[in-house]
Amino acid sequence: MNFDYVIVGAGSAGSVLANRLSASGRDSVLLLEAGPSDKRFYVRLPLGYGKVYYDKNVNWKYHTDPVPGLNHKVSYWPRGKVLGGSSSINAMVYVRGHPNDYQEWSEFATGWDWSSVEPVFRKMEDWVGGADEYRGEGGPLSINDISQDAHPLCQTYLDAAMQCQIPINADYNGASMDGAALYQITTRNGLRASSAVCYLHPAMHRHNLTVLTRAHVERVLFENNTATAVRFKRNGRVQTAHARKEIILCGGAINSPQLLQLSGIGPQALLEKHGVPLIHAASQVGRNLQDHLGADMVCRTNVDTLNQQLGPISGKIKVGLEFLLKRSGPLTLSLNQAGGFISMDKGSRLAQPSATAPSKAAARSNPAATPDLQLYFSPVSYTRAPVGTRPLINPDPFPGFLIGFNPCKPTSKGYLEIRSSNPSIAPKLVPNYLDTQHDQDLMLGGMKLMRQLTAAPALAAVIEEELMPGGEKVSDEQLMEFIRDNAWTVFHQCGTCRMGDDPQASVVDARLKVHGVNGLRVADASVFPTIPTGNTNAPAIMVGERASELILQESTA
Repeated sequence: MNFDYVIVGAGSAGSVLANRLSASGRDSVLLLEAGPSDKRFYVRLPLGYGKVYYDKNVNWKYHTDPVPGLNHKVSYWPRGKVLGGSSSINAMVYVRGHPNDYQEWSEFATGWDWSSVEPVFRKMEDWVGGADEYRGEGGPLSINDISQDAHPLCQTYLDAAMQCQIPINADYNGASMDGAALYQITTRNGLRASSAVCYLHPAMHRHNLTVLTRAHVERVLFENNTATAVRFKRNGRVQTAHARKEIILCGGAINSPQLLQLSGIGPQALLEKHGVPLIHAASQVGRNLQDHLGADMVCRTNVDTLNQQLGPISGKIKVGLEFLLKRSGPLTLSLNQAGGFISMDKGSRLAQPSATAPSKAAARSNPAATPDLQLYFSPVSYTRAPVGTRPLINPDPFPGFLIGFNPCKPTSKGYLEIRSSNPSIAPKLVPNYLDTQHDQDLMLGGMKLMRQLTAAPALAAVIEEELMPGGEKVSDEQLMEFIRDNAWTVFHQCGTCRMGDDPQASVVDARLKVHGVNGLRVADASVFPTIPTGNTNAPAIMVGERASELILQESTA
């Protein structure tokens, strides 16, 4: 098995690289994916992510160590183990991030500023709203506007936001990010538009691209400090694939650093502890783990919500037929239908709600300011599944909705490390949520903002009762205790192989090459130097596009 390029992981970035590196027909490409094909009903069904949340067939089902900041509870981290990776099991929300995010990145790694990455976003987009000076059209990745399909309660949420002096933003991926909004999602013709659907499947007919599923890569093999091959297990048999040019790791924020450590690249003491032969001592592999932490408020309503469509058998039959016959309806959307981004002082409230919309001057957002909070509004309520095996989405028998948030730029950082030299044993995951006062203040401020939004006339008129946290919880101490008991990951783990110009403070350089060795790159969310503002799937796909450009530049030089 000899190829020019070997790509490990067919996720958000790996599927992009498989397409781009095989496009010319000159180079042979092998793509190895530990999971199966994505041709499964609940993977392709947009709302099916509630079903695959605990499906071990397509999901790594990671668990953290008990988290002190969450009252020593374990946090459950679903990650995609399937063609398309986490883009095949996520909530599909498309967010580029704020320009300031990439200014931060460029301070670590030259060439990753907004002016460098913004054209890549436009190149990859097929935005239903059409191309303009901000957005792209005709690219591989389908991005939909849900304004015609969103539940009517989303407009009630937007009305409440205006009453709280929060502007409404028609395109948070455009000129400005600030404001309440309906979310854009990666779907096409009523089906999920994952990285596998948009990039990989159109390329799989090429003679020079080989895709192997259920191929679990166990180690990268080296000769004279150069990565030359990978060892993987498939159908119970250990095999080796050789790369003439490069090996690119695209396993994501957990699997890529784990594979580096298993291969002898990582903290020296850790590798010695587990008997892994040292290839290169790299203290930052597995460090800088970042994630978004969220919290919800649950409200019972006096009007129907998606609970009445997704809960009863009659409702399920109706939305099922709507999907099968028309490719429309709730099953073609995400539960996170609305939300947005706002800037606020840490721990403070916004202006008290008013019954009228703000003036244009008051509503005008500042494009230079990075938002503090991302908001979420779901016109459905359910008991969030604890660590176990139940589906994520189990609608309540009464009408209700969820309204929640997460700080955009948390400062708490964790780490991961292998527990053994055995590749089948999951790594130790230590997120250190709420480890800083900054994060605690923003979580508390976010919960107070949820109270403001639900007290605004528009939402107050439809709310029968606040179920969680419950109206009796009013003090900062009570709200913080609720947060520690109920906060949850927003599934945006990143940063564990961060890029940087300084080899002592990073894992890969600005061209995504692993410091200290040859022939090896990492291209996925693990290379993010800092966590982006918003969902991480779009930036991960962008990294895949940018990595392919860098590799092809060098290949043809």
